[in-house]
Amino acid sequence: MSSTDVRKEAEDSGPSGYAAARLRLLNEGAQSGPPRRSALAELTDDWLTGLFTAGSEALRGASLVAVGGYGRGELSPRSDLDLLLLHDGSDPGAVAALADRIWYPVWDLGLALDHSVRTPVEARKTAGEDLKVQLGLLDARHLAGDLGLTAGLRTAVLADWRNQAPKRLPELQELCAERAERQGELQYLLEPDLKEARGGLRDATALRAVAASWLADAPREGLDDARRRLLDVRDALHLTTGRATDRLALQEQDQVAAELGLLDADTLLRQVYEAARVVSYASDVTWREVGRVLRSRSVRPRLRAMLGGGKPVAERSPLAEGVVEMDGEVVLARAARPERDPVLPLRAAAAAAQAGLPLSLHAVRRMAAHARPLPTPWPAEAREQLVTLLGSGAPTIDVWEALEAEGLITRLLPDWERVRCRPQRNAVHIWTVDRHLIETAVRASEFTRRVHRPDLLLVAALLHDIGKGWPGDHSVAGEIIAKDVAARIGFDREDVAVLATLVRHHLLLVDTATRRDLEDPETVRSVAEAVGTQSTLELLHALTEADALATGPAAWSSWRGSLVADLVKRVAAVLAGDDLDEPEAAAPTAEQERLAIEAVATGSPVLSLRAQTEPPTGEEPSGDPEPLGVELLIAVPDQPRVLPAVAGVLAMHRLTVRTAELRALDLPHGVEGSVLLLNWRVAAEYGSLPQAARLRADLVRALDGSLDIAGRLAERDAAYPRRRGVVAPPPRVTVAPAASRLATVIEVRAQDAPGLLFRIGRALEDAGVRMRSAHVSTLGANAVDAFYVTGPEGAPLPGDEAASVTRKLEETLRG
Repeated sequence: MSSTDVRKEAEDSGPSGYAAARLRLLNEGAQSGPPRRSALAELTDDWLTGLFTAGSEALRGASLVAVGGYGRGELSPRSDLDLLLLHDGSDPGAVAALADRIWYPVWDLGLALDHSVRTPVEARKTAGEDLKVQLGLLDARHLAGDLGLTAGLRTAVLADWRNQAPKRLPELQELCAERAERQGELQYLLEPDLKEARGGLRDATALRAVAASWLADAPREGLDDARRRLLDVRDALHLTTGRATDRLALQEQDQVAAELGLLDADTLLRQVYEAARVVSYASDVTWREVGRVLRSRSVRPRLRAMLGGGKPVAERSPLAEGVVEMDGEVVLARAARPERDPVLPLRAAAAAAQAGLPLSLHAVRRMAAHARPLPTPWPAEAREQLVTLLGSGAPTIDVWEALEAEGLITRLLPDWERVRCRPQRNAVHIWTVDRHLIETAVRASEFTRRVHRPDLLLVAALLHDIGKGWPGDHSVAGEIIAKDVAARIGFDREDVAVLATLVRHHLLLVDTATRRDLEDPETVRSVAEAVGTQSTLELLHALTEADALATGPAAWSSWRGSLVADLVKRVAAVLAGDDLDEPEAAAPTAEQERLAIEAVATGSPVLSLRAQTEPPTGEEPSGDPEPLGVELLIAVPDQPRVLPAVAGVLAMHRLTVRTAELRALDLPHGVEGSVLLLNWRVAAEYGSLPQAARLRADLVRALDGSLDIAGRLAERDAAYPRRRGVVAPPPRVTVAPAASRLATVIEVRAQDAPGLLFRIGRALEDAGVRMRSAHVSTLGANAVDAFYVTGPEGAPLPGDEAASVTRKLEETLRG
């Protein structure tokens, strides 16, 4: 039977006919989704129109209005009927009688009814006092009676809403935030409320209200489809339970999936999560735009008064090459060319996360549309920017979601698609697989001072559950995927092997510590064999804790932590034969030797600055080279304060140090003198590299004391105050035990920042120690440095003196 026939049956038979026609419509398997919701609304319209017409023959100046979801023409099987009986106030008695003739038949059929009887003035007054009433009236739709009365109210309500938007929209945002706090995030809940949870139907309705204000609009792409999918799931939930419920309980998910023709409950949840993610992201972008517009409106009159009129120009503050901050968002610089700069998406994301700022929707969409794919393997900068993004703490989450919303994550990491929005049916887990991986990276960022290779820790955190969704043990599948991903993003063979081990054994420590006898030597020996090295054990310990903390409150405790720490201590004892010794110095190259001889001859620093390149992947060597970094070689006659002088000059010129080594160079036979050789890999924060001659001139002045580096850096910091950005873990300075027989090895792990190496070098010089060599690495946003120092006589520092130096250095870095 067609929907027209159903409606005709309802008209012919009155209330009982409507009930039968409604039941037949809901049981029609061929009709579902938007067509069924529209047909149900039309059927109900006709029935209510008949009730109104029959009861209002002697009444003028009244109309029946559908509001809320019914006003939008979206009736789910058990939806409330939201109705307003509008009248001009001329005959209250007749209106009351009419209301009874409409409301009672609805109640008699057992339908939920949300009703009110008001004049236009009363309706507007109530809307002004109650935001929920006003939101319902924004979707007002005429059903029967005086069309002019309904149209006048609609026009007045919309005008009120637009005029009052600067006041009402913040109220609406607060309501949404309070509801999210109570109900949680739809995209992660195992038993979500499809309507009330964040990213659900209420939020989709709020976005319609924002659009109606003309103040801002939501990103439209995918939003209507997401809302439709949530409504379809609610329809199926109403039909399978026979109740007006919006909570998708576990015991009902299989039935709901079957009603929708889906494979299973996991497929259902994944579709719900995907839809909720679209709505949540659209909400974030929209509310951010509302805030920007309202701030602009409040500031503009004052600026115009100060500047004498005209539109103020938004300030653009550089963050990285091709990336600037403008109006509280991270946007692309005017000169940025995504089509020529494949690293730009990662660089922009890392800069945004480090600054604690959101990525502009326009910037993300432009990069998604125009950025070309990264070569395989990735260039070093791309890998470093990914590590920086992962190590930025909580801001990483919002930035990652912005990239994912426009498809950039799966373009960078195709294996991500399999874990995206994947539910975890485990009471211990509170996140989907993909969000758990990002949460683990956030937790791991707190432990970067505990490990020698924070870059490996952060990438392992991102990949440790990447095998979920594949058949069999996810750790075994994940090991294979991790090897491929790690090689693709540019790690060398040794690092790939370490990452594969971490993913394969990410559950080993906690499982062994809680389920095996740690007094049994074989237990400890088997873990040592699986882990292999002290450095891998150190990484696995940090990954284990980060993984557990990111799982949920029930996954980690002080008891579990103590058991794991005990196991790690026992395994470390077995692996103790792998202690480090001082690295052997490589023989100098011809160029290094030439620079050293020239430095001795001239008595001043000599430097060489050159780009390192290789052919692009898949092209002949004759193709345009891809830059790998810039190598800076400096030879300086041995003298005090070389390290802080060079580091300070580089910081002044906004050069970021990626790696650095300092060592005394053995000169050829017959050449007298002592030379320090500094081998650096640097990159410009933004803009072009400085000229080598200018670097040398500033270095000469720094060494002779005529250049006040500390003052210059302080002036720059004062002119450009630091943004709040991420709250990094505090720096950690330690003495590496038994690391060298010839020197004391001081290890520094800290958040990389302009001038950091200058401050370290100056503090060590002030402590009166001699530096035999330095080994500096910047891994993402983390500085991991080792300094081999001795006393004035050239011997390792006594224990108490070494402890004092490290303590003072740490205090300096914390200050």
